[in-house]
Amino acid sequence: MKMTLLKEPIARFILKTLFYFAIMMILFYLYDYSGINQAKFIYNDF
Repeated sequence: MKMTLLKEPIARFILKTLFYFAIMMILFYLYDYSGINQAKFIYNDF
């Protein structure tokens, strides 16, 4: 049954969409966690 489900175009589209969505969420989380574009510490410029 599982192999026949993967042969359906709609099921493959949904699985690929969920897979790519999960990858995008992980990348957004890692980008946010890295601290890029955050405010500088106030004493760094003195």
